[in-house]
Order: sequence, then structure tokens, then C-alpha cells
Amino acid sequence: MKRARFDCYSGTACPVESTLELIGGKWKGMILFHLIDGPMRFGELQRQMGNITQRMLTKQLRELEDAGLLHREVFPEVPPRVEYSLNEKGQTLRPVLLALKEWGERYGLAMAASNLAARSSDDKRMAI
Repeated sequence: MKRARFDCYSGTACPVESTLELIGGKWKGMILFHLIDGPMRFGELQRQMGNITQRMLTKQLRELEDAGLLHREVFPEVPPRVEYSLNEKGQTLRPVLLALKEWGERYGLAMAASNLAARSSDDKRMAI
């Protein structure tokens, strides 16, 4: 995990920074979002995530488990089966994740499309 600084105002801990330290980055929020509705096996989660590598998914799952947000259950079967789910603390992120989803549907997708169109336009001008 990165350094723990969290001093965004006058020497006190910054709750936003500490939260983003736990759930921030490209993949952690998506992992948590996919686990909102219940447990998932590793392969199922990887398929839902799209282009995440096995190594990166493993790393992110371990970090979320170390942060106390996930439960990892290994079933004594051959071949072994592992399921990941949000634990009690992880479930408290549900309203936050759903709010991020709603904001993304309302504003994020349009902003991303606009930025992509602007970049494409810039690329065409540069080629001339």
C-alpha cells in the first residue's frame, strides 16, 4: 500500500484521501461494484471486468481483502473453488458505489464521449 499521509487540512486526517487510498485506482471500485449483488468466483469476476489481467486482479483482490472490505472463501473441492464477496464493512460502500454509478450514467459517459471526440478531432488536425 502507498504511504499513509492523509493530512489535507491543518494537520488532521483527511477522510476522503484515506477512503480513496483504500478503494481508489482503476480496478478496485469496479471490483467492489461487481460484488455488490453477491459472491463471485475469480474467473467470473475477471470476465465481468473485461481487460484486467489475472495478475492485476489477484493483486487488487488481495489489497481489498487486506483493507478489510472483502471476504475470500476457499471451498475444499478438487479443483479448488474460491469465491469473493463484500464483507460487512464492504457492504457499507454500497450507497457510495451506486452513487458513483448514477453520476457516471448522468455525467461521466457524456464527458468521456466528448473528450474522445475532441481527441479524435485534434488527431485529424495534427495529421493535416
